[in-house]
This record gives sequence, C-alpha cells and structure tokens, in this order.
Amino acid sequence: MSLSFRSEIDITVLLSGATIADVAIKPRNRPPLTRLFAGKPAASLLPVLPRLFSLCSIAHHVAFQSAVEAAQGREAAPATVRRRVTAVVVERLTELLRGLFVGRLALDGTNAPAVRAVMQASALLWGADEAVPPALHRNAVVQIKAALGAMGIAGEEDETLAPGSPLAASVAGCHGKLVSEPEADPSFLTVADDLDIVTRLLADGAAYSDAPDLCGRIPETGVWARRARREAVSAAEAGSAARLKARIAEVARLCAWLDRGDADLDEGVVASYRLGAGKGAAAVECARGRLHHAVALDEDRVVNFEFLAPTEWNFHARGPLVRSLKGATLATGRQGQDAVRALVGSFDPCVGFSLQFREAGHA
Repeated sequence: MSLSFRSEIDITVLLSGATIADVAIKPRNRPPLTRLFAGKPAASLLPVLPRLFSLCSIAHHVAFQSAVEAAQGREAAPATVRRRVTAVVVERLTELLRGLFVGRLALDGTNAPAVRAVMQASALLWGADEAVPPALHRNAVVQIKAALGAMGIAGEEDETLAPGSPLAASVAGCHGKLVSEPEADPSFLTVADDLDIVTRLLADGAAYSDAPDLCGRIPETGVWARRARREAVSAAEAGSAARLKARIAEVARLCAWLDRGDADLDEGVVASYRLGAGKGAAAVECARGRLHHAVALDEDRVVNFEFLAPTEWNFHARGPLVRSLKGATLATGRQGQDAVRALVGSFDPCVGFSLQFREAGHA
C-alpha cells in the first residue's frame, strides 16, 4: 500500500494589469483515511501516522490518540495530557523556526548551527507518550534558549530582534509590499468552532474537509489567528512583515512556556470531544493552526476516520489568503511578485507551494 500523497499547493495569481483579478488554488492530494483503514484496529494506525502526515506529525499523533480515547469513553490522565501539550508545543516551536529559514529567508551558514542546536535539543522533548525526566527537560530548554539567543530571539513575545544578529539581518533583507491591499474583514478560527467542525467532518467526510466552511464563513487559523485571540488586530496590520514578526514572537513565547511550564499556553491546545457511542474527535493547535481529527469505531476497529488540516482553511478557494490578495495592486516587475510570494509564505510555516502569475483570461 502506497502512503505517498502530494502535499504542495499550486497557486495561480490572475492579473488584470497591475491588479490581482483572482487567485486560483489547486489543493493538495489528501489521503482517503477511511478507505485505507476501515476495519483495522485503531492502535495499528499509530505507527503509520508519521508516514501519512510528514507535516506536524506529533500534532496528528496526539489528535488521533485523543479522538480515539473520546470515542471509547476514556479520559487521559492529567499528566498524559500535559506530556502531549508539551510535545505539541515543542513541535510547534521547531516548525515555526524551520519556517523562518525556508523560502524568502534563506538558511545561511551563520544561522545553521543555531537552528541545528534547537532541533537537536527539541528532539529530547518529543515524548508525547513517555515522561521526559525533569533534568533532561531543563537542559534541553537551556540549549534551546541559548540557540535562539544566538539568532537574536530573546524574551517572551518580543518582536524586536537583537541588533546585528543573523536573524535581524535576514529579516532586514526581506522586501516587498503590495502597493494597495483589499479591505477584508478578519475572521479567525477559535476553540468555540470545534464542535461544529468535527460534527460536520464526521458526517460529511471529504466533501467537508476538502472545502470547509462555518455557515459560509472561512476563517483564518495559525499564528496570526492565535495572536488575534490574545490582542486586537486589524486587517491593515496583517501584511507579510507583521506576520513574520508575529511568528518570531511566538517562537519566543513557546520557549518561555517550556521554561516556566506553570501556566496554560493557549485555550484548547489539545481538546477532545465525545460525539456519541463509538464516536470521538479532537483538536490540536499546531504550528499551521487548528487541526481536527474525527473517528467512529466499532469496538476498537475503525469505521470512519477523517481529518481537517489548517491548510484547508487558509488556502481555501474563498479563504483568507485569497481575500488578502484579490483586488490588490502590485508594484511592477519582480518586486510585485516578491511581495505576493512573501505574503503567501507568511500564511503557513510548513506547506510548500508553487506560485505562478498570468493575465486573467489567458489559458
């Protein structure tokens, strides 16, 4: 059985002169989970999940486990929930950091040792199923903090990078801004939406997960949405530079939480829901945004298994990325295209995309 699925998104920007007339998005190929796993024991899927979900694999692991427990009427112990939240936070930190050094922020030789140090230290904290010894946790966090400091990231939720630091130089080298931007009312996914989403997901399957909505609303999820839940943000602020700074601030915030470990990070980092006999769901706040899993079981065997990734919201045909681009005016030449590329990349730290431009009405 092949578990290879296309994960890159194809985006075509349709131009009318210097104005973006429309944005066409070709979605990723998504695995038909129910067809693949119907009739199999739920526990047998756990070793397969990393091959299915190379992006945010820990978040998928936690979401599936939590959904299965809910379907079986079981509740994880507080210590288990804490381990899972910590593992999700560590993965979120590393994926957000990795996203800073791909695409428009090239990973140069100066930053590479610090990034490797974060990845190596983070690998010590991956235990979603097993407790990490306190001393090992402390040592790993010390290493992560030192590596982030070497890149210029220091302090909790501080968007100001240390002057002269390698990351500050990289950020200063990022140029490109849309000449004018469309006025789009912001809409953000929240924990309060979970039950509506997982109920639809389990009832309608791929028909819903391929093009989700909430009563016609297609909200944004991810770093910018999490920031909006903590403080007021406006559509005018939501450019690529602000999103990049918010990502950097969240890396610092996640590191501070791993260091303290004494307070909730965000509402519903890991949440589970029992939907009836043999039916359960879970939501996990991962690097890309809010991830949902829903399962139906017959005893311990899978009857139905569906998931909805954050990408399907942000890169929806009528979603937040399209709303941010459609109607915008671009600078001429490469500068305008770079501005679009920067904005697209700022919506998702993990998913690859291809971007092309052509005149509207041309095949």
